[in-house]
Order: sequence, then structure tokens, then C-alpha cells
Amino acid sequence: MKKIVMKFGGTSVATGENIRQVASIIADSVKKDRRVVVVVSALAGVTNQLVEEAEQAKKKDEKQIQEFTEKLIEKHVATVMEAIDNKSIQKEVELIIKKTVGELEKVLTGICYVGEITPKSRDYVLSFGERLAAPIIWGALRDIKLQTQCFTGKEAGIVTDENFGEARPLMNVTTHQVKGRLESLLEKKIVPVVTGYIAATQDGVVTTLGRGGSDYTATVLSVALSSDEVWIWTDVDGIMTTDPKIVQSAKMLPQLSYGEASEMAIFGAKAMHPSALEPVIEANIPVRIRNVFNPQNQGTLIADGEETKSTEVVKAVALIRDVAMINIRGAAMVGAPGSYSKVFDVIGKNNINIMMVSAAVSEGNISLIIRRNLLGRALSTLGIVLIGRGVINEITSEDDVCVIAVMGANMKGTLGVASRIFTTVAQKGINIRMIAQGSSELNVSFVVKEKDGAAVVRAIHEEFKLDQI
Repeated sequence: MKKIVMKFGGTSVATGENIRQVASIIADSVKKDRRVVVVVSALAGVTNQLVEEAEQAKKKDEKQIQEFTEKLIEKHVATVMEAIDNKSIQKEVELIIKKTVGELEKVLTGICYVGEITPKSRDYVLSFGERLAAPIIWGALRDIKLQTQCFTGKEAGIVTDENFGEARPLMNVTTHQVKGRLESLLEKKIVPVVTGYIAATQDGVVTTLGRGGSDYTATVLSVALSSDEVWIWTDVDGIMTTDPKIVQSAKMLPQLSYGEASEMAIFGAKAMHPSALEPVIEANIPVRIRNVFNPQNQGTLIADGEETKSTEVVKAVALIRDVAMINIRGAAMVGAPGSYSKVFDVIGKNNINIMMVSAAVSEGNISLIIRRNLLGRALSTLGIVLIGRGVINEITSEDDVCVIAVMGANMKGTLGVASRIFTTVAQKGINIRMIAQGSSELNVSFVVKEKDGAAVVRAIHEEFKLDQI
């Protein structure tokens, strides 16, 4: 009797019709005598709206907050009407939505009066996306005569530290509580529907799990309940060798190791955020990325062991756009301990994430890749702080570049992979602006001009015959 934790998010819960499809997938698994736990993300676009509203609430008036909450009710009630046929269940879910939005309105009004938002109150506001979506899935399951119960992550027993916005689960207490609250339901074939992304501190204060938060909820629950697999339902068949919009012959990867999946998620593939993979890596629980609109496809299996052994040296190539390169040069950096740390400190204090670093052994220059929309802020800050102090002499930048990441676990220990990659690029007459490779050897990343990005991806895809995987 298999125990499966299924996570549905984004497009799979975008409309009432999609939610009906979700309900039928869950029902099909229950009929096959699987014990199913469902984790739900917010309806498509709602979390982004809440992020925006949380930031704007301190400047807004009550009337604007009221307009926002009315639209939120409208959106969710319309989804309820489409997802659920039974009138009494419709009414029940509608009442829950209106009551929940009423609570949200009070929180936003409080922020409006105080004129500021704390990390704690921001987490509370962001929790409402999932809290509004989960009852709709719960109602849709009841509509097709499945036994089900609805929980927030807090009610399910997920306990975290107090690092609001990026809270980390405390696994010992979480495992104890989740087992106590959900295991008996699974034995009775009752389907628990749990909000993704949300948890609580030991004092019961709402927290959120950060990027990939709903996936994180699914993996935490799977470890606590010792499940057989985690299924992440999305809108693609699995993880691809590259973006099919760039290479039409791109193939779905049938299996990946945990390490490969982590690398690919970082580079924007529809995989899982590395922090969400952590719990299942330790417990060795396999994960599948599956397509809610093509449930016959078994998707991409992420696991370690026999099923992930493959002969391909390179498995995937990714193109990361909207980035910029900063080149920093300074004679004063040579042989001066801590000069690089001053650069990183200035950038970090301005909430700018460095995606990639390359430094010369001469210690006289360093190149960084950051998000393009943060380039102006980074340049002005570095100029004011470091040129002013004489740490660096010159800062230049390029905002017309992209990153190419070539990935595969078998690259490690295979001679000549980098040579093949760079020879392929050179044969296309394309210049490489910057190179970085981590000691894991799971990926080689390099920078080219943005206009050359798609041609490089196609050339590498062809060179390593990724369309034949």
C-alpha cells in the first residue's frame, strides 16, 4: 500500500476546470489503494498580488484595501463555482473564503494604520494565498465523494524556527506532530489537504518557508510520514534537456540524481528548489515531476541509486537571461586579505544576490553575475563605497550578456568535457566572456553575449546528442 505526497501548484490550480482535473488525479490514486496526502499552492498569481499588497498597504487607504479584498473574493468564488457542482459544498467553501478574506482585510488595515510591515506580519499576509486555495481543493474532493479534511501547515503540525520569510522546519517536533495528526486519517483512507508554504513557530506564530515553499511542505510531510514517493504536479511532462522553445527536439529526462536536480532548479528548470530537496535526500525518498494535464506520463524521477545510473555525460543545457556582468579591477586588491569580502559585503548589504563569480589568480580583478534589474544599484553602491576608499580602481559592466549552464553528474571525472563544450562554442565564432565551475563538477557555467545565447544552446545540445536521451 503506497503512501504518496502530491503537491499541486501554479497552473494546476489556476482555474476551476484545472482543479476538477486535480481532483480526478487524486481520486484515481485513491482507487488504486494509495494513501494520498495533498499539498496545495495558492491559485496562480495570488501570492504575487499579496506580496505587492503587503508592501503597498503601508501607503494605501482602507478603500483601496477593500477593493483588493473584494477582487480576491470574486476570483476565488468564481473558481469555486467552476470547480464544485454541489450547491451546499459551494456555499460552505464560499463562506470559508469570505471569512478568511475578512481576516486578511483586518491585517492589511492594521499595516495601513501603523505605516510599516514587519517580517512577521508579511509572512502572515502571504499565508492567505494557500489558505484560500486549500478549501477549494477540499470542496472539489468532497464533490466527487472522497473523504477529506483540510489543514493549514500549522494545523498539520509543521513547526519551524523564527526566521520569517525563510523559515526552516524543526524536523523532530514536526515529525512527531504530523504523525499524530495525519497518520490515522491515512489509515481510514481520508485524504488530508494541506496548505503548502505555511508553517508556524513553536509559539504558534505563522511563518513561511521561502522560495519553493510548497514543494518544501511536500518533502517535509513525506519524511514525517515515511512516504514512498513525492509527486510534484506541474504543467510540463518533466524536466527537459533544454528549453523546447530554443530546441524543438529537446527531450524529457526520465531520471536525475538529487545533485543534478538541485543544479537544474538553480538555473530555472521546472525542478525543485534545492532547500525543498534537502529532507528527501536525507531520507532517500524519490521525487517525480509530473504533468497534471498528461497524467499517463510518468515524468522525471529524481532519486539516487540504480534508477539514476546513466551513461550520458551531459544531461541538460540551460540559458539564463536577464543577467548583467560586473568587472571589478584594483591594484590594491592584490595580496590584500579581505578585499574580495569587502566587495561581497557591500553587495550583500544591498540585498543583491551574486549568481556567479570568477576571479583571476593575480587577485587584481573579479567578475560577478547578478540580475540585470539590480545592476544600477550595484554599480552606484560599489562606486561610492569602494572606489571612494581606494579599494578598487575601475568598475565596468555589460548588460547584454546571458549565462549558459551545462549540467550532468557524469561530467565529474570525465576527461575533456569542458574542452568539447568550449571547442563547440569557438567553432560557432562566439567569444566566451567569463567561466565558472564548482568543485562538484556537476555543471560548467559560462557567459556569452545575449544575442549568441540561443545559438550556443543549440550547438551544445547537438554536440552531446541530447535529443537522443
